[in-house]
Amino acid sequence: MTKKPTNSDDSTLFRNSIGEVRRLDTNTVVLKPDKKPRPVPAVKPLEQVDPLQNDVAGSLETLFQEDKVVFLAPGLQKNVLKKLRKGYYGVDAEMDLHGMSSRDAQRQLLRFLHFCVEDGCRCVQIVHGKGYNSPDNQPVLKNDINLWLRQHKDVLAFCSTPPKAGGTGALYVLLRLSDKFSQADDEFE
Repeated sequence: MTKKPTNSDDSTLFRNSIGEVRRLDTNTVVLKPDKKPRPVPAVKPLEQVDPLQNDVAGSLETLFQEDKVVFLAPGLQKNVLKKLRKGYYGVDAEMDLHGMSSRDAQRQLLRFLHFCVEDGCRCVQIVHGKGYNSPDNQPVLKNDINLWLRQHKDVLAFCSTPPKAGGTGALYVLLRLSDKFSQADDEFE
């Protein structure tokens, strides 16, 4: 490669624009990151504590196919239940438990509710069916879910949906807000 001839004016302009130059003693460069790397959040394992902690006061009546289901946690206003019935809270997630055994339905329901609370879902819809194929016309899943939701620590209220959303074969469930979301709301206020 041949050297290009430089003009003295160009050379002077270059030296003036660079300023003072200092010779380096070594030709190796130590690369250090400017900042510490961002921490990676640890994966939170599925909650090991049994979420079915609340005691059910008294015995529950057996529900039949067209019976409506209603529950409101102690300390909440009746207005919350009215809003839930009317669909005031938008449905964030839904689950269909049709055709599952009682054991599978419980496992799926608890897993679903755990992830909904972790994701910040406030209102969910659970379709359990009316139990037309159940023995003696007594819906098994409907009665089981009625008990499980009353015992669940994150459930604030639930009620049967309007006829257009499943009627007595589905429930709207209002969940408590996860601690991580309630802390985030406090920071913005």
